[in-house]
Amino acid sequence: MRVEEFLELSAERFPDKCALIYGDRRLTYSEIEEKCNHLAHALVAEGVNRGDRVAVCLDNSVEAVLAIFAILKVGAVFMMINPTTRMEKLTYLLNNSRARALVVHAGKLASIEDCWSQTPHLRSIIVAGMDGADMSMNLGKRFVLLNEILDQPTQPRHPLPKRSLDFDLAALIYTSGSTGRPKGVMMTHHNISSAAWAITTYLKNTDEDIIINVLPLSFDYGLYQVLMGFKIGGTVVLERSFTYPHSVLERIAGERVTGFPIVPTISAILLQMDLKKYDFSSLRYITNTGAVLPTDHILKLRELLPHVEIYSMYGLTECKRVSYLPPEQIDMRPASVGKGMPGVDVYIVDEEGNRVDPGVTGELVVCGSNVMKGYWGLPEETRKVLRSGFTSEEKVLYTGDLFYMDEEGYLYFVSRKDDIIKTRGEKVSPKEVENILSNMEGVAEAVVVGVPDEILGEAIKAVVVPKEGVVLTGKDILRHCRDHLEDFMVPKYVEICSALPKTDTGKISRKGLSTP
Repeated sequence: MRVEEFLELSAERFPDKCALIYGDRRLTYSEIEEKCNHLAHALVAEGVNRGDRVAVCLDNSVEAVLAIFAILKVGAVFMMINPTTRMEKLTYLLNNSRARALVVHAGKLASIEDCWSQTPHLRSIIVAGMDGADMSMNLGKRFVLLNEILDQPTQPRHPLPKRSLDFDLAALIYTSGSTGRPKGVMMTHHNISSAAWAITTYLKNTDEDIIINVLPLSFDYGLYQVLMGFKIGGTVVLERSFTYPHSVLERIAGERVTGFPIVPTISAILLQMDLKKYDFSSLRYITNTGAVLPTDHILKLRELLPHVEIYSMYGLTECKRVSYLPPEQIDMRPASVGKGMPGVDVYIVDEEGNRVDPGVTGELVVCGSNVMKGYWGLPEETRKVLRSGFTSEEKVLYTGDLFYMDEEGYLYFVSRKDDIIKTRGEKVSPKEVENILSNMEGVAEAVVVGVPDEILGEAIKAVVVPKEGVVLTGKDILRHCRDHLEDFMVPKYVEICSALPKTDTGKISRKGLSTP
C-alpha cells in the first residue's frame, strides 16, 4: 500500500468525519483530501516529479500534515525538518538530499535567507503563513504562497496519476550519526505501511480512536501518530508541543482522547502534576518509546491511571519500531521492552555474528519488512548495518544496541554500542556537539557524553579543556552552544578541566565522564 492511500481510503470511507484537530481548526477527511490535491497539483506545476525530494520545515500544524500527503500524491519523497534547525545544518540537509522544493513558514525566511545561494538543487520555496506579500528576496528561487494554493475555490480537477510504487521511497528521515553528519534513512512506502500495520495491530487501533500528538512531526514517533491515525480512519489531535502540560491534559479530557504517546521527559512532567485534577476516563492507552521509560515512572503511572494500558516499546529510525511489551506483562517485567512486534523477527548476536543464549548480552538484530532500504548516498554505512540474513537476498538490520533476552523471549535494553545520546526523545550525536565546541575560540579539546537523567532519559554533558592562558566559564560555553545548536542539543552540564583522560593510544577515554 502507498502511504498516501492512508488518507485517500479514509476519505472514501469517512468523508465527513473529523480527521484533524489543531487549535480551533477542525478538518474532515474530505477537506484534507481536497486541500492536499490542490497542493499536489501546485507541486507538479513547480516541476516536482516522482522521486524528487521535498523538505518540510514547519512546526506541528495543519499545513505540515497537508504537505506530507500532497508530496506523496505526486510520487515525491517527503523530508521533515525541525524548524529550529540552524542554517548550516539546513543547508547540509537540502544539499545532501538534493531537495527540489522546500515548504517553510514565513517567520523562518529571514533567518535562513543566506542558505538560498548555497542550495543549487533547490528551485521552489513554498511559504506558509504569508498572504500576498512581496517575495522579491528570490535569489534565483521561485517563491509560492501556500495560503493561496490551499484557499483555491473547489473546482473539478483531473485526478493525479498514481506515480509511486510500494517499493519507491516515501520518506527521508535524517538521524544523527557517529560522524556528526546526519544520515538520511530511506523508508519506502512498503516499509512505512508495514510498520504502521504492525503498530496499529498490537495497539488494537480502530476508527473510533482519537490520538493526541504533542511530539514533533520531525521525530518519527510523532510523524507516525498522524500516519497511523489516518490509516485507521481515526481522529488526530495535533498539538504544537508539550510546553503547556495543563492545556494538553485539558484537551485530552475535552476531545475524549483514547491514545497518548509519550517519551520519558513527558512522563516525568506528568508525575510532578496532580493528575487527579484531570479527566482521563476516555484514555485507553499510553505508549512510550524514544528511550526506555524508567521503571518507577511505569509503576507510578499504573497506580495513578489503573484503567489505562501502558505500552513500553523500543524502536529506532532505521526500522521505526522493533518491539512492544503487552500491557498485561508490565507488572511482571516492567524493565522489559517486550518481544518483536507482528511481522518482525529479532535475535541477539555476539561480535562474530553468532546467536547467543538467553541472558547473554549482545547486539540486537532485526528482520522484517519495516527495515529501511538504506542510508541515502552512503553505501558503506549501509553495508555496515544491513547484512545478509538466512538468505543472501534477505537483509537484516544490526541495530548497534546491546540487549539480552530472557528465557521467555522478552528483550531488555542494556546500552548502545555507539555513543549516540537519546535526550528528550531526540537522537544527538556527541560528535556534532563536539564540533561546535571545538570551533569556539579558546577551546583546546572537548568531549560530549550522555548522563543518565530521570526526566530527559539522558542529559548532555560537555567536558572542555581551555587553551593555555584562556579563562572560560560554563556560561560562556552554554551561550556558544545556544547560538549554534538546536535547543535539545545544548548541554545540561559543563565541566571545565585542564586535560581529558586518554587511552594508551592517545584517544580520549569517555569512561568515568558520565556523571553530572
